[in-house]
Amino acid sequence: MPMDLEVLRQQRDTLKETLRGIEASQRKLDGELKQLRQREIRTKREIEALTTLIELNDEGVGEDKKPQESASASP
Repeated sequence: MPMDLEVLRQQRDTLKETLRGIEASQRKLDGELKQLRQREIRTKREIEALTTLIELNDEGVGEDKKPQESASASP
C-alpha cells in the first residue's frame, strides 16, 4: 500500500517544527546551566575567601594571646 507523499511531507514538517522547539528549549536550558555554574563558582570562591579570613584571624588570635599571657606572667 503506497503512502501518500503529501502525508509524508506533513509529518516531516511537523517533526522539523518539533525539533526547532526542542532546540530552543535546549538553548534556554544551556543558558540557565551556565548561570548556575557561574553562581556555583562564585559561591565556592566566597567560601574560600571566608575560610582564608577565618584562618588568618585564628592565627592572629593565637599570636595575640601569647604576648598577653607572657605580659600577665611578668608582673
